[in-house]
Amino acid sequence: MTKLTTPISEATIRSLKVGDEVLLTGTIFTGRDAVHKYLHEGGQLPDQVNLQDGVLYHCGPVVIKDEQGGWKCVAAGPTTSIREEPYQWQVIRDCRLRGVIGKGGMGDKTVAACQEHGCVYLHAVGGAAQVLAECIKRVNGVYMMEEFGAPEAIWEFQVEDFPAVVTIDSHGGSLHKQIMAESQAELARHLT
Repeated sequence: MTKLTTPISEATIRSLKVGDEVLLTGTIFTGRDAVHKYLHEGGQLPDQVNLQDGVLYHCGPVVIKDEQGGWKCVAAGPTTSIREEPYQWQVIRDCRLRGVIGKGGMGDKTVAACQEHGCVYLHAVGGAAQVLAECIKRVNGVYMMEEFGAPEAIWEFQVEDFPAVVTIDSHGGSLHKQIMAESQAELARHLT
């Protein structure tokens, strides 16, 4: 198990390989379809959102007001990432991301961007939204809620020991491609 703390250096990211299990601590930001499309079309992030050497989580969290009027995250499961494939390569490049968290994997453009720019795709467990929310120790802020609505807004979380697995590394490795190739080979073997 590798412990990562944001901000994360490129050297640290390049030391990771497909299959490595990580525990992430520090600040992460959420970003889904609306944010990716907005950035792809030339939109600017709010000054408070610095993604350089950081991690972007494909997540539409369930967040409620607590007794003191602040925010509390009660569910934070990963969103299916492939929807971001048309935009993710550019967001990695332009924002200088070191990590993207989601589920289901991503395509060739994202694999290439991870390799070129020193980024990894971290797979979080789907169906574990409440468990993953326990790793969110504080909601530091929310941005662009008026523009995009709560699930699509950019949420800033302080996380501790958030678990994930590297399934796309910065060396061109993709566990998703590997499993697909093995599955297709096995299927072909049974069909002949």
